[in-house]
Amino acid sequence: MPTAVDDADLELPLEIADFLAWLGNERGRADNTIRAYRRDLTGYVAWLATRGSDVATVEAATIVEFVAARRQSGAAPSSVARQLAAVRTLHRYLLTEGERRDDPTADVEGVRVPAGLPKPLSEAQVDALLDAVTGDHPVARRDRALLELLYATGARISEACGLSMGDIDFDGRLVRLFGKGAKERIVPFGRAAASALDAWFSTGGRLAMVPSEWRRRSDAEAVFLNTRGGRLSRQAAWTVVRQHGRRAGLGDELSPHVLRHSCATHLLDHGADLRVVQELLGHASISTTQVYTKVSQERLFDVYRAAHPRARA
Repeated sequence: MPTAVDDADLELPLEIADFLAWLGNERGRADNTIRAYRRDLTGYVAWLATRGSDVATVEAATIVEFVAARRQSGAAPSSVARQLAAVRTLHRYLLTEGERRDDPTADVEGVRVPAGLPKPLSEAQVDALLDAVTGDHPVARRDRALLELLYATGARISEACGLSMGDIDFDGRLVRLFGKGAKERIVPFGRAAASALDAWFSTGGRLAMVPSEWRRRSDAEAVFLNTRGGRLSRQAAWTVVRQHGRRAGLGDELSPHVLRHSCATHLLDHGADLRVVQELLGHASISTTQVYTKVSQERLFDVYRAAHPRARA
């Protein structure tokens, strides 16, 4: 079933092009979010074409068939749910804009996604990860500063890579992060992250990676640079996390988001208020943050079962 189609293989209908522009211009969605919508809707349009339909004429029964076909293809429930959410948002937009007189997704049943708890690192594992960064050369200083900041603030990797020099208040130990929808929040960081950032911004750190000429003006203000003197990309930052995770014996699949999970879980473990953690992470809804309370409870139960002398009696 054609659900994964490259943008070059299919010219998107004008309705979807306008919708994607609306997401960026009117709703302030991030570039990565818009790309995800484009991928999901490209697959949707391609599938409709195989049924002789399009977004202007598709009926509810056809969308139900689309969801069933995605499930039968072996796609993860979360992927199917995300794609259906994109389709719903598109058709609501078309209804609002008068492009259609109905919303064919209104009565389409949603896709259940099994509740999964994030798997944070233990505090000892975080220490091992940070200790895995060895050496005092510029790349080591950058990697150490990046990892310390991710764990200290719970920042998303895109937020960390998007940081500019003016976003950090070194005296107050505060960083300004721009989250989803360009929402701004101020997050504190502690002594360990401050020390790592100081080392990165010293003569033997970031200054040693500054090129003779900046390729882009925005690179000159970037907090984290690559070895060519450009702004560190999300993909490169993922590589940094995985590389040091492997060195620390944490496997090959460690992701930056695990550090975000770990930051939230450890804050709650040590008594932080749920609302405070919500603000620090930039969650729009408290229900998103509440999943970490379940993680902390599971950790508490694990410790109890392992430590209480009669827990296994």
